[in-house]
Amino acid sequence: MPPRADAPPAAPPVRRFTRAERWVHRTTAALTGLCVLTAACLYVPQLAELAGRRALVVTLHRWSGLALPVPLLAGLASRALRADLGRLNRFGPHDRRWLRAALRRDRRSESRPAGKFNAGQKVYAAWIAGAALVMLGTGLMMWSTGLTPLVWRTGATFVHDWLALAVGVVLAGHIGMALGDPEARRGMRTGEVDPRWARRRHPLWRP
Repeated sequence: MPPRADAPPAAPPVRRFTRAERWVHRTTAALTGLCVLTAACLYVPQLAELAGRRALVVTLHRWSGLALPVPLLAGLASRALRADLGRLNRFGPHDRRWLRAALRRDRRSESRPAGKFNAGQKVYAAWIAGAALVMLGTGLMMWSTGLTPLVWRTGATFVHDWLALAVGVVLAGHIGMALGDPEARRGMRTGEVDPRWARRRHPLWRP
């Protein structure tokens, strides 16, 4: 039914992410998905049989892994992205309060103060960035046959394989959280969010 004539106008959406930031996220997600899919095809026998052409899968896995940092490095030309990276890298007293509330499973908004990014998002960003660097380093070591000792490559393989499993679990949690928050997905899809959602979920953020 049409809105009442005396109803207050809906508040305009607020800008959360720029186009450059959204493209960095999308291309990074695509490359990460390709890494995960090709890794699964290399380690799960049933998927390996379905995929076939192991040499091609290995090549796709290597080059998608090498290309993974490229979107972020290119995105550093964006002032908005650099500002958001600075926000992700700073922890304050409100972040510790957010984490304590999360551990107690306290879902009240007043118990979880957050700026543009909450403490959970900051922890995830720091963890996944560190994991990506370790995966890149160990992957290069595994690839450099004849350039590094066998014992180094064996250790790198062990770290790479088990960290890949941990990354898969963390990514599944990240995707699950995103699926549970349509407004957050809208922000990454269109760059805009409802101001009421922003006030409720990120009360310390000033767009």
